[in-house]
Amino acid sequence: MLDLIEYGYIGLFFASFLAATLLPFSSEALLSLMIFSNFDFYLCVFIATIGNTLGSILNYYLGRLGKWEYIEKYLKIKQERIFKIQDKISKIVWLAAFFIWLPIVGDIIAVALGVLKANIYVVIPFTFVGKLLRYMVIAYLSVYYFV
Repeated sequence: MLDLIEYGYIGLFFASFLAATLLPFSSEALLSLMIFSNFDFYLCVFIATIGNTLGSILNYYLGRLGKWEYIEKYLKIKQERIFKIQDKISKIVWLAAFFIWLPIVGDIIAVALGVLKANIYVVIPFTFVGKLLRYMVIAYLSVYYFV
């Protein structure tokens, strides 16, 4: 974690991107550490949000490709789990996209939206807003409770 802070905003971007894809990584901890280390609050939140949103969009496109061997191998998401939630998600794409920020199930939601071939112009903005709100809360908690 301390190694990534040396890369500054670029490290935060990549950490946030990877945290939304296949690596179990805490971009939230790095965000808090950077804010604690006097990096720009709003720039940190924005960069973490962009990186994490793009990572989720990668998951969406992996789902859209529909290559189950890749989805199961790299994302560790079973086909049955996607099929269970498809009917529910297809009716509320915008809300599902908003909740992609959730730990564990967020990756499944992103892949499911890709499998459903949900409108990317709905998925991206709602995913961005959900992730932005999550990072804002984490950043404010970092400032008011840890600094």
